Amino acid sequence: MLPVAVDAMGGDAAPQPNLNGAFAAAAAGTPVVMVGPEGLKGLTSGGVTLDLIPASEVIGMKDDPAQSIRKKKDSTLVRAAEAVRDGNASAMISAGNTGATMAAALLRMGRITGVKRPAIATPIPVPGSTPTVLLDAGANADVQAEWLVQFGLMGSVYARRRFGIENPRVGLLSIGEEPGKGDALRKEAYGLLAQAPGINFVGNVEGRDVMSDDIDVCVTDGFTGNVVLKTLEGSMKFLIGALLEAFGRPEYKEHADALMPALLPLYETLNPDTYGGAVLLGVEGVCIIAHGSSSATAITNGIAVARELVEHDLVNEIRDVIAAAMTTS
Repeated sequence: MLPVAVDAMGGDAAPQPNLNGAFAAAAAGTPVVMVGPEGLKGLTSGGVTLDLIPASEVIGMKDDPAQSIRKKKDSTLVRAAEAVRDGNASAMISAGNTGATMAAALLRMGRITGVKRPAIATPIPVPGSTPTVLLDAGANADVQAEWLVQFGLMGSVYARRRFGIENPRVGLLSIGEEPGKGDALRKEAYGLLAQAPGINFVGNVEGRDVMSDDIDVCVTDGFTGNVVLKTLEGSMKFLIGALLEAFGRPEYKEHADALMPALLPLYETLNPDTYGGAVLLGVEGVCIIAHGSSSATAITNGIAVARELVEHDLVNEIRDVIAAAMTTS
């Protein structure tokens, strides 16, 4: 397998979490190549030396995505995307500027023929079940109804390949379960999804259904999807913080010790680091978008996800599904 290209300089605490995560992935058997400045320190650990694709520029978290990709042609993000395009890497992962990561993948790797707009697919944890794939989680603030159909197709492929769900149930995020609920976009999309071949459409779903086992894929526009994602992230962070604070109080120590074995699996389920990041669907390559605050564990898991999607030939299956949809439309 070709190595996974890791943006060494992406993320709030780069490069250390990226390097530590890459070493752990390499130790587990996944080939990795770092993309960063020449002379980057820390490329050797425990007798293992990571290869380096040199890149002299870094796109910051606050930089304008489109302008940065055009002006900083020797940035780590651009060079990582080019490595995938040129067949020097099997996939890329970055915890850096999300918009710039998307732009680099789109402009350098290219868009799959027939895909109107790529979408960010994010796993939303569902305790006791497989995650719900939420898309779009931020790539397209404004969408058209037919794009939501493509999101449903691509999300179904991802859910099948990533989580082993044979016939993923697809729900359209709206303000009510009835077919007539929602704005004009949602009403039009409902009709198209209900008639679309290759999609197991179960109708409208509401925000409370995203973290339930009633659906496997939730499609919406990028504006709404990003709000849902950030709201859930904030809620889970608050909940976990409140629990840990309570458990840390001396009067609850005995109870906390008794409950901790049962709660640890739940913590792992709700911890974003467990899932490694989101994936940009619709481009000609595997692109993992990790959180800016990703730990080494998140990077390791993101690299593992990238390898899994490459081995499952995700891009080719999406290409086939989109081509089949174009033929029948």
